[in-house]
Amino acid sequence: MPRRQRKQGKFWPPVRAMIWDKAQQLYQMEQTKMGDDFKGITAERSELREAGYFYQAKLIILRNLWRQKKGLPTIEEEEAMHGNI
Repeated sequence: MPRRQRKQGKFWPPVRAMIWDKAQQLYQMEQTKMGDDFKGITAERSELREAGYFYQAKLIILRNLWRQKKGLPTIEEEEAMHGNI
């Protein structure tokens, strides 16, 4: 008897992709700070999870989505308006 296929959700698949992209950005920003010889190498997903970039990105993305829903600027937009304090 075949297993029932789950319906794909509408919220998490695109959000999960945004989280992985943000985690990769955080990783690359950290790598550029650490040295001048960074060549734009991307990290494996397991590396991003182990180093905590995935969790950090998840918090940022979910917070930004909540702020957008409330009509507030995202954290990046707010930093751009006020400058990096």
